Amino acid sequence: MMRRQIKMLVVSAAIACLPLMSVRAEDYPNRPVRVIVPFAAGGAVDVVARVMAQHLSDKLGQNFYVENRPGASGNVGANAVLQAGADGYSLLISASTFVVNPIVAMEKPNFDPMKDFTQIALIAKGPLLFIVHPDAATSVKDFVDRAKANPSKYNLSTGGYGSAGHMSAESFKIKAGLNIPVVLYRGTGPVLNDLVGGHVSGLLDPLVTSLPLAQSGKVKALAISGTARSPLAPDVPTFAEAGFGNFEFYTWYGLWAPAGLPANVLAKIEATVQDVRKAPDTLKWFGAQGLEFSGATGAAFQDFERDEQTKYEEIMKVGNIAKQ
Repeated sequence: MMRRQIKMLVVSAAIACLPLMSVRAEDYPNRPVRVIVPFAAGGAVDVVARVMAQHLSDKLGQNFYVENRPGASGNVGANAVLQAGADGYSLLISASTFVVNPIVAMEKPNFDPMKDFTQIALIAKGPLLFIVHPDAATSVKDFVDRAKANPSKYNLSTGGYGSAGHMSAESFKIKAGLNIPVVLYRGTGPVLNDLVGGHVSGLLDPLVTSLPLAQSGKVKALAISGTARSPLAPDVPTFAEAGFGNFEFYTWYGLWAPAGLPANVLAKIEATVQDVRKAPDTLKWFGAQGLEFSGATGAAFQDFERDEQTKYEEIMKVGNIAKQ
């Protein structure tokens, strides 16, 4: 008898809590929201996060503030979000590496980005620009021909292992049948300096950092890794136009929360992110960075992430790339 009474009290208490939980979710946000960026301040992810945090603040009437938690290839910041709980007051904005690290890294993170996190939205994506030293080649075909003829004198490079720039370089090698190394650097700045100096032959890099160098004549842009030419560089052909079809790579940024985010909180954040489409100044800002705002949510975002994982896994396998 006593056991039944206790069970009834527990059930009653649980039922009583449900309306309160719903109200809290519907009133979201009623206090400041932390947006964790798992990289240092000043980088591309940080800048995108601050633009989105300002948009969310303006639309939802609460302060969404960025907190930088770099370390362990982004895993420190991701773990901080997980430990905070799924109440919507700790969010994660990161790049493609968050989703593909388990595929390319020797030491896997202690979480599954697809299972342990709520996939909120694909914020934006942008193609990569294939840039080379001006003396290296005049076109993609010319680069391939020269690299095949003199493989010891040519290479590709990247500012980070496992990044879109790295995987696109490895994929291009496979597609073009090249036997040249991909030189790994720690950061985009050093590799761009060495490209200008003629110490490396070429790389694929986001437009925001590579296009100014191409426009100044310090490097030459040979192709862009999107399906269409960029309005920022209308004279640069796509890889398909350059004779290398089915070559598509993007740098991209997403928004996540711990798994179990209340459905109505998720819906509110998703709708607010998609409201960027009605914010011309924000859309213009993304365009100026060589990015296209997406706003994909739900199954569309999850399918995109899985496609990225599959693509990177295939490149690692076919290219016989050792995990680091």
